[in-house]
Amino acid sequence: MAIRDILHEGDPTLRKISKPVAQVDGYIQRLLDDMLETMRQADGCGLAAPQVGVLRRVVVVEVEGEVFELINPEIIDAQGEVTDAEGCLSVPGRAGLVTRPQTVTVRAMGRDGQVHEYTGHGLLARAFCHELDHLDGVLYIDKMIEELDMEDED
Repeated sequence: MAIRDILHEGDPTLRKISKPVAQVDGYIQRLLDDMLETMRQADGCGLAAPQVGVLRRVVVVEVEGEVFELINPEIIDAQGEVTDAEGCLSVPGRAGLVTRPQTVTVRAMGRDGQVHEYTGHGLLARAFCHELDHLDGVLYIDKMIEELDMEDED
């Protein structure tokens, strides 16, 4: 495994649409491993492949100790609505209020190449939505309702 560099706002890669993964192979499995290690080292709860310069539809999320490795993910159901604070490893030093679904169900391939469905509530739903946005070149700041003063967050 390796720590990869995380791209920051302003890098054009973050605004591109990622390509689907045709098959889960050793490269994709190493990418998942590297992304998880990179996310943990940066103290994040999610990371999308474009954030490390790879334009593939691959996401890792870790909430409450549970890891989700999502390949070609799609949201198949969304319910409710909640506005809460968000930040991003690619937009350091900033945070803002974003409205997201309260509950989402995601269908994706796993590292085993099989299709799985996961339903997330609260933070997990928010992380799924946030990371899947990255795959379409969307950053949370594009959906931000109000920027938060980071000095008040301590």
